[in-house]
Amino acid sequence: MGSIYRRGQTYWIKYSDHGKIIRESADTVKKAVAKGLLNIREGEILQGKSPGLHFDKTTFDELAEEFLMDYKLNKKKSMDRAQRSLNHLLKEFGGITVPRITSPRILGYTLKRQDEGATNATINRELSALKRLLNLGAQQTPPKVDRVPKITMLKENNVRKGFFEHGDFIALRDAIDDYLKGLITFAYKTGMRLGEIRGLTWEQVDFQYWTIRLEVGMTKNDEGRVFAIGDDEELKKVFSNQWADNIQNVPYVFPNKNGNGKIKDFRGAWNTACESAGIGKRLFHDFRRTAVRNMIRAGIPENVAMKISGHKTRSVFDRYNIVNEADIKNASGQLNRYLEELGTDLGTIDKK
Repeated sequence: MGSIYRRGQTYWIKYSDHGKIIRESADTVKKAVAKGLLNIREGEILQGKSPGLHFDKTTFDELAEEFLMDYKLNKKKSMDRAQRSLNHLLKEFGGITVPRITSPRILGYTLKRQDEGATNATINRELSALKRLLNLGAQQTPPKVDRVPKITMLKENNVRKGFFEHGDFIALRDAIDDYLKGLITFAYKTGMRLGEIRGLTWEQVDFQYWTIRLEVGMTKNDEGRVFAIGDDEELKKVFSNQWADNIQNVPYVFPNKNGNGKIKDFRGAWNTACESAGIGKRLFHDFRRTAVRNMIRAGIPENVAMKISGHKTRSVFDRYNIVNEADIKNASGQLNRYLEELGTDLGTIDKK
């Protein structure tokens, strides 16, 4: 049990935390107030918490820095997405202390983001970042977060719908800046992720056998894979041109507009090209969905297509193998031809 004593006019408390004697000023001249503080500290010890921690001094900004540090230390590949999520979270929670990050305030943030037009998937990525940020604070020694509030996630529609018809792709390639033409051609045919393409170096390209090797650690799922250009003369030309244009001897296959470093954000050029091509708003990730669909239509076995695109699980792969209106019409025609081959005369339906 703890005790209360005075130093001058101020009351102090003394208690034991796992054998360690702790003395703390109660900052009061009233014995009852000091007694209340002692009860709080003893209650914290019984709950397994380190007493006397000032959670009200920990700010969101401090936790945000440690959240990004965790991403860097663990070399997570979604750093750009994490930073975008933090940028939105900082507008709402920047500068405030941990106890003020409550469930009602988080709900208000969710509603605000919906009013701004953010999709449920985007908001969930931001809420996941917030939850991870708070959990990291709670796991530290000593902890910087007393409790993680309940964070309600939104329902998402995981069916991916965006894809390119071949004519759309040709129109986009004609409209986009020259330095991006080879990049989007490669993405359209292979379905590789943007991060994989941006980081692709000449060391990974074998011109003798026309193969591209993604080593372990270069991919999202940390599994290496090989893509064979094979007899695709168009892709051979793309890589030959990229090599010939590499007058500044940069290591990247698809360098930036100035040809002197790694390509980064080209959303402005992308959006302008989509508008000029008259194809509406598109996502670069639509190439990935399109490549999967095209491979299946071309008769490539699904397990091979999964290896090429780098899909690890069947459930994710299924979301990309999209059926569009043209596929449905083709299916109807195939069924009709099948029935005709059977020699079945369905006749007409007589109305009574």
